Amino acid sequence: MDSSFPVRKIIHVDMDAFYASVEQHDNPELKGKAIAVGGGHRGVVSAASYEARKFGVRSAMPSKTAREKCPHLIFVPPRFARYKEISRKIREIFYEYTDLVEPLSLDEAYLDVTENKKGIESANQIAKEIRQKIFEQTGLTASAGIAVNKFLAKVASDINKPNGQKTIHPDKMEKFLEELPVEKFYGVGKVTANKMFTFGIFKGKDLKKRTLEDLTRLFGKSGGYYYNVVRGIHNSEVKPHRIQKSVAVERTFFEDLSDEQQIDEKLSSLSEELHQRLQKNNILGRSLTLKIKYKDFSLYTRSSTKEEYFASPEEFFRASKKLWELRPFDKAVRLLGLSLSHLNTEEKKQVSVQLKIPFQEFE
Repeated sequence: MDSSFPVRKIIHVDMDAFYASVEQHDNPELKGKAIAVGGGHRGVVSAASYEARKFGVRSAMPSKTAREKCPHLIFVPPRFARYKEISRKIREIFYEYTDLVEPLSLDEAYLDVTENKKGIESANQIAKEIRQKIFEQTGLTASAGIAVNKFLAKVASDINKPNGQKTIHPDKMEKFLEELPVEKFYGVGKVTANKMFTFGIFKGKDLKKRTLEDLTRLFGKSGGYYYNVVRGIHNSEVKPHRIQKSVAVERTFFEDLSDEQQIDEKLSSLSEELHQRLQKNNILGRSLTLKIKYKDFSLYTRSSTKEEYFASPEEFFRASKKLWELRPFDKAVRLLGLSLSHLNTEEKKQVSVQLKIPFQEFE
């Protein structure tokens, strides 16, 4: 391994089918059954239990498709307050070991345990302890990946799911990455993977044969990222103070909307909800995006940016109405959403503590 890079000990902890597992834990009658959180008549699946995943049910899948794949699927309404409550308990466990915790969502986070509060040398041991404590305090299982950087830890956490962990030792990192299928690389989605296949890139070793210029020509800016990560180079630090970059609200409708008055009512309601959410968190923003999902599931988004911050629900409504009028299609609407970005949170100066990490043996 290149000694010019710091050897960190990074753990990626990922809860197993989090929302669905919470529902199964809180309602024993759902244990061992195929369940989907969300969905219902018109929505999409927010999460699926492992029993449901065996039938091909996945998050973000329309409920109709999920029901076709798994006729005995049980839909459960989401309880986000409950998920947040458990997420807070899990994070408290993380902070027993390190303050360098970077949450990615309610159910996953990176931890830098190079220097940890308990003085434990083995990152593998820390991950075991954390997973055990999560189970004891919540009744839920978690998986973990342990490696020298965030990219590898994220990939590793998926290998022994559910309720397992995987350590990628620096000495075995090169071989591991060479044999890794490109679709397993974090940051390579379906479209990119299929594009790589057309160029004969199926595994890390195929990716490694390509020059930086070649990958940049084929994949633009992402080419540099692929060139580095396949060589185990990913120097992004665990950032304990993630800055919120957008706030969003959206609604999937029970029946498709095509009436202009109904659209106005929904945009007005979403504008009010967005404003309330921003006020609650003392957030302002300058860029509003309208999201439209049509009856045929095609998606359209359009944004508008102002010099000054949006200040009221009326301003959101007026801007969203203008964006609505710029839409290219006159089709029935299944979903409407508003999101605000270019927030004042990005302008607040963050004090970041740089850890001086010694070069030491990784365990």
